[in-house]
Amino acid sequence: MKKTLIILVTLLLMTGLVISGCNSNANSANGGNGAMRDITTAELIYQMGLGINLGNTFEATGRNQESDMNDTSSWIASNIDAHERAWGSPKITKPMIQGYKIAGFTTLRIPVAWSNLMNMSTYTIHPSLINRVQEIVDWTLEAGMYAVVNLHWDGGWIKNFPTSPDECMERYTKIWEQVAECFKDYGDYLLFESQNEELGFDSVWNPWGGNTGKTIAYEIVNDINQTFVNTIRASGGNNSYRHLLIAGYHTNIDRTCDLLFKMPDDPVNRMAVKVHYYDPFGFTHLEEDESWANATWTWGTTAERNHLNSELNKMVTNFINRGIPVAIGEYGMAKQGVTQEEINSYTLAVTEAMYSRGMLPMLWDVQLQPNQLNFYYNRHVSGMTDPNLEAGMKEIAASRSLD
Repeated sequence: MKKTLIILVTLLLMTGLVISGCNSNANSANGGNGAMRDITTAELIYQMGLGINLGNTFEATGRNQESDMNDTSSWIASNIDAHERAWGSPKITKPMIQGYKIAGFTTLRIPVAWSNLMNMSTYTIHPSLINRVQEIVDWTLEAGMYAVVNLHWDGGWIKNFPTSPDECMERYTKIWEQVAECFKDYGDYLLFESQNEELGFDSVWNPWGGNTGKTIAYEIVNDINQTFVNTIRASGGNNSYRHLLIAGYHTNIDRTCDLLFKMPDDPVNRMAVKVHYYDPFGFTHLEEDESWANATWTWGTTAERNHLNSELNKMVTNFINRGIPVAIGEYGMAKQGVTQEEINSYTLAVTEAMYSRGMLPMLWDVQLQPNQLNFYYNRHVSGMTDPNLEAGMKEIAASRSLD
């Protein structure tokens, strides 16, 4: 009888760890206290101010997917930190998170590759990963910031939706069921985001090769986003009313503004559309010329500024003017070799253009080694890399009352 009882208790503990995968007590600060204010998503987006990404951290894909989730004592304990540091970031600390707020940011986007530590036979996220993400969310809320948790690239399995729809949807749904359960008691300082840039399927429709397959590709994207909303709402608690970010088609402005892209049906209408902005790609990414674009090292011509305004105005026309708020999940510099002056000029111009239109800009920021250029925020010193950029960002933030 004693042996049977021990086995039963062990199984129950395992089940609780594996299914819930997070600490049960919601953080007491700000949105962690369970408060869901009677405000629209547009009002919330306005209050979220300026955002920044905790990039190349929890979305770093090793990928280590455990077949035996019951062993939490050895490999898992030593390697959750290795995942976090795999792409150059030091281990995240509470002072690093507090430093974002001091630097003037009021929203932190936390990209996560949930399959990093997952039982692939059941799509169960290991508690060590979800608990660590929860800790970062708690620190963010304690700092007086908003937190956005997403499902990021995650090894690229999303691209298999057209050929393995049932398997992919099961995995997608189970990931969000677990994340939703973990954070169901958190208030509205926490938002969920349906996906990163992967909702778009070139294997079905080639955007540069006509319209064949286009309708089907958009239907898949719309179905995934609708499943996201349905899953979060069905999880209960504060998730019934949580504000959600809906990823556009490839988070591309033009493709998201296409009439085939549909915002999901939501019984409480608490959603914003999310796109990314990295134009011109030759300036923000390319370090050498490609057949389709040239690498450039300066920005600010009349044509480039007109393009910026034109793209953002498309989001105003197609979404904001229809009552759908807009979040820019990522933007900014993603290559080395550009002068700080050029980085500042581009970043401040783009931020101001987004912010002045009532959008939520979330700067893409990654961490490199201490002796390399860290684009915006240096986690090794918990502060911005350039005082002029920090002053400029704070000036933009001050142009909007967040009360």
